[in-house]
Amino acid sequence: MRISTTIFLTDETISPVRLARELEQRGFAGLYLPEHTHIPVSRETPYPAGGELPREYARTLDPLVTLGQAAAVTEHLGLGTGITLITQHDPIVLAKQIATLDHLSGGRFTLGLGFGWNREEAADHGVDWFTRRELGRDRLDLMRALWAPGPTAYEGEYGDSVRASEVWPKPAGGAPRVLLGGAAGPRLFAQIAAQTDGWMPIGGRGLTESLPVLREAWEKAGRDPDTLQLVPYAVLPSPGKLAHYEELGCEEVVLQLPPGDEREVLEVLDGYARYV
Repeated sequence: MRISTTIFLTDETISPVRLARELEQRGFAGLYLPEHTHIPVSRETPYPAGGELPREYARTLDPLVTLGQAAAVTEHLGLGTGITLITQHDPIVLAKQIATLDHLSGGRFTLGLGFGWNREEAADHGVDWFTRRELGRDRLDLMRALWAPGPTAYEGEYGDSVRASEVWPKPAGGAPRVLLGGAAGPRLFAQIAAQTDGWMPIGGRGLTESLPVLREAWEKAGRDPDTLQLVPYAVLPSPGKLAHYEELGCEEVVLQLPPGDEREVLEVLDGYARYV
């Protein structure tokens, strides 16, 4: 089972270049980064974990720019987002950025997608909260049209479209691996089965109960049961927990690092190295 990491990299934390080098030297499989473009101070949407919103949420570095730095100083480290807020992007521009990063890194990119929790942040991007999942579906399909081998037009149901176009580079493998985050449920599982390569559940709780439901939706959509990927995300590890994930068939687990300075992060990384 591959062991990757995630961290809120900010203007106050360890640098992405130092972290990426340390991860690769220690044999970690990948680095995943979260995304928030901004955090409106009105704070009408409560923090899902309860209490005050941690400082790092408003200070996150742009994940794709940051992963570009990580790609430049590593050769094998996987690069991913956890998560890209797809509805907050122009999909044509996002498709170009992802294809460029995947091309330049030799196919090391994983696109972790989600729909977010902060309504004010989404509203500033013009997102209708109640149709964000459908808009996200359209935008992913549009991006896939741009990654297609030949010029491919796409007309979405929620206003996004692109005419048949020449667009290069293509992602190294034709399209990056795509994982969808979100809470377990039939709606999410149907979208995972229809559009993506698997599920990225935060924390990994309840997988024993949820996984059979996801597998049923996956097979109902005509997908090969052996291709479903399950990647527990932002996990605080223990030997028993990781053994359980491996028994469930997880090929990768993403461990949470603290949003700290170089000393703090490397100390935790040294502790995590025993799981690699």
